[in-house]
Amino acid sequence: MQAATPERPDFAAIRAAQDRIRPFIHRTPVLTSSAINEMTGANVFFKCENLQKVGAFKFRGACNAVFSLGDEEAARGVVTHSSGNHAAALALAAKKRGIPAYIVMPRTAPAIKQIAVEGYGGRVTLCEPTQAAREAAAAELVQSTGANLVHPYDDVRVIAGQGTAALEFLDEVPDLDAILTPVGGGGLLSGTAIAAKALRPAIRVIGCEPALADDAAQSLREGRIVPARPPVTIADGLLTSLGKITFPIVRDLVDTIALAEETEIVSALRIILERMKIVIEPSSAVPLAVLLSRPLGLTGRQVGIILTGGNLDVSKIVPMPPSNQATR
Repeated sequence: MQAATPERPDFAAIRAAQDRIRPFIHRTPVLTSSAINEMTGANVFFKCENLQKVGAFKFRGACNAVFSLGDEEAARGVVTHSSGNHAAALALAAKKRGIPAYIVMPRTAPAIKQIAVEGYGGRVTLCEPTQAAREAAAAELVQSTGANLVHPYDDVRVIAGQGTAALEFLDEVPDLDAILTPVGGGGLLSGTAIAAKALRPAIRVIGCEPALADDAAQSLREGRIVPARPPVTIADGLLTSLGKITFPIVRDLVDTIALAEETEIVSALRIILERMKIVIEPSSAVPLAVLLSRPLGLTGRQVGIILTGGNLDVSKIVPMPPSNQATR
């Protein structure tokens, strides 16, 4: 087994993360659906990180990063750039430690997301909606505050924290033949692969991404990081490229990256909403979309899927009532 390095956490780092964050996170439930088992021809188990604090697995990695800091460096706070679940996750983790969190968000981020981050105690700085602007604003905050940068996914502490979901999963369902996760930047997939392969070497680890945002699959084919294209998919949580840390982990440990079409993702999202009666965001539906539509050789097998988040924009499916009715 490879030892942990500045570029890659090992299984021991994930175990340590589990002990470190246990007092602060939810141990999320594992659910099943006989209807989905029949549709897929497999025994499917869902690890419900949509029920995690802040509604996403991201809290695990953020929490591990924050509580890994020594007291002196923690007192200076943490910085990140994110418009999604990591922003809220880092803000809440910092609040639990009683330290400041400086969150760079693009000015185009929905107001409801900015409000959520501020509600968790994050100090929001808005920037232009480009990667360069986000990184520059974060670097400026690090320089002016002395706070610690916590990258949304390309950080060994974050990866180790994300891997704790797989530890819990395999503790509850130890005979999984395969585990499927969505892949964007690769933090969850990397942590999952390290943990799962250490516990069950023969397990298949499958990354799942939209066909219209297939940069991870392209990266593995070409042997280099292929940048993500502009947003074109409903699975808007999977629009980031693999990182310098996550790419080699995914390359070395992940069995395959499987793709799902947009109509398949929408269909899978609807199946989970209707059959399981739980709320997930579109990115979480990608693994089920893959399992339903791709020949993965998993018929009759024990299959695990990590439902990564539940922060669905409800306003898109349930319009707000007229203001004169809202106060009745």
